[in-house]
This record gives sequence, C-alpha cells and structure tokens, in this order.
Amino acid sequence: MVFKRLLGSLGVGGPAVDTVLDPISAVPGGTLSGQVHLKGGNADYTIDHITLELIAHVEAEHDHGESEGAVVFDRFTVGGNFRLSEGEHRTVPFAITLPWETPITELYGQPLGIVLGVRTELGVAGAKDKGDLDPLIVRPLPAQEAVLEALGQLGFGFKSADLELGRIRGTGQQLPFYQEIELTPAPAYAHQVNEIEVTFLANPAGMEVVIEADKRGGFISEGHDAVNRYTVSHADVPHRKWNAEVDGWIKQLVEHRASYGTHASHIPYAHSDPLADKGHGGHHGDGHGHRSGPGMGTVVAAGAAGLAVGVVGGMVAAEVVDEVGDFFEGDEDDSEEYED
Repeated sequence: MVFKRLLGSLGVGGPAVDTVLDPISAVPGGTLSGQVHLKGGNADYTIDHITLELIAHVEAEHDHGESEGAVVFDRFTVGGNFRLSEGEHRTVPFAITLPWETPITELYGQPLGIVLGVRTELGVAGAKDKGDLDPLIVRPLPAQEAVLEALGQLGFGFKSADLELGRIRGTGQQLPFYQEIELTPAPAYAHQVNEIEVTFLANPAGMEVVIEADKRGGFISEGHDAVNRYTVSHADVPHRKWNAEVDGWIKQLVEHRASYGTHASHIPYAHSDPLADKGHGGHHGDGHGHRSGPGMGTVVAAGAAGLAVGVVGGMVAAEVVDEVGDFFEGDEDDSEEYED
C-alpha cells in the first residue's frame, strides 16, 4: 500500500489514505467496489466523512479555441463519523453504482485514450482535503459492444475517442459531457462520409445511440453533418441481427441528406429522431451477459489496439501514456476544472 498523506493544513503527521479499487473493471450502471485504507496520524482525529469523487478529463470548445479540464460527475459518501486513533490502521470497504452514462475507457481490453479517475476526499475537523486520482477502467455494456462490433465487421475503423463538454439536444442526457467515438468510414461509404462519430447514452432500460456523419461534399452540394438517434433495449441485445441493423442505420444516415434522418420504422426495435443540431452548449451547434466469441478481432478492436501500439489520430502511444500519467499526478497547469 502507498498511503498518501492528507490534511497538510493540520500540520505534519495528519491522517493518510490509500484507496484501492477492485481489479474487476466496471461497466456503466454497474458496481464499482474497493477499499479505503486509512492510517492514523500522530494524534487522534475524528473523520467527518470519506467521499469518493468520479472525475473525467474533458475537452471544451470556446470562441477562442479549445481547453481541457476535470469534471466531477458524481460523488459518494462511503464512510465517516468515527474516531481514528493515533497510528491506527482502518479499512472502509465500499460498493458504489456508476452512472449509466459513465464513458467507456477500453474495448476488448485495449485503451481508448479516455481518462477517468476516482479521487478520495477526507473530511476532518471541518476541513476537507483531496487525494490523488486512482485510474478508473470501464468496459462497454453488451449493447455498446454489439454496436461497435457490428461497425467493425462492416469495415469501419477506430480513429479516436474523447469526452466533450456540453449536451446533445433532444436526448435524455444526464451528465454534463458526452463521449464521442470517432470511426473511419467503411470502404462502402468512403465516397460519402469522411468519418462517423458514435455516442452512447445508456440508461436502466437501454441506451440511445447518436450517430453523426461528417459527410463529403460534391461538385454540386456542400458537405455537412447529419445526425440520427436510435434506441436500443438491453433485453433485445441477444436477439438482434446487429450487422444488418447497424448497416441500415448508416445507410439511412448518409442517404437522407435533406431531412437529416427519418423515422426508422423499417429497422426492427430502432427509433430514429431528427436532431436539428447537436446542441453542444457553445460547441459546434447544438440480462447483461458479455458478448463474446468469433468476430471479436474486428477492425474496431484492431484500431483500439493501435492506440496502444502505434499512431492514432496523430498521437503515438507514449504520448497517450504520458498525458494520462500527468493528469493522474495532478499536472493540470494547462487545464481547467469545470463545475457540474
């Protein structure tokens, strides 16, 4: 254990904390468990509260460019109101439920470049002190994996993923940011689309899938973005022909230029709603069994692996690792902390 000394305002010898997350990666809407290990200082202290903060590293676009910062997207009090004696070791176990819209950080075990963390806040004698971030790993829900798997089998490739500060109009979005997974087009659509962006907004019943196509312009018409939204039930995941259905979504997206999408009554269990724009608030317009078996090594998986071993979106793996490490170590000189 590596205890981190806290509450420097109380002087040298204050309590120390070490939060250890259980090694099993969590899923959106699932349980995150672990233990908070406390070590008493050189005097007795009353621990008012132990609070865990979920932190995300997000990007925001402004009139004067882009910025990056930290967003606290949930808080959980997991203990408190007890006396920690001098030099005492105490363990406080916890099990918290992640928000359904928690971003995914890996696909098939490969990192996507998304930075999430858990920060421990200790309250003692009316003072609050926060520790460092512990990395949080989140794998996709079966419905999310099914859509990405289908896209990979259709020939789309992983390009990058990020978190954008803002909201998407017309959706049930709960968090102050959303995740975009950018994919290169399949050969069948390369003449129509520069790239597509996929956003998952999960909830207890299922999820909304927001798909945006950055469309190519021609000699007659200008290129523009098109956006469609579809709903998926968690219970339906094992019963759907995902390749055919997702291919239908993409065809609908790129073919209906004028309306930006129509109702998808011809696609089983899918519902499409036109979005006037993505509504990014100052941005650019406004049975959970794990799916496995043949097909896991798709183009999407290969692209995600490329993030760890090669160049993705102009950033080599070493730079990704350094960036994540700097953020976890609190190197936020060029960042902002956004309030929820």
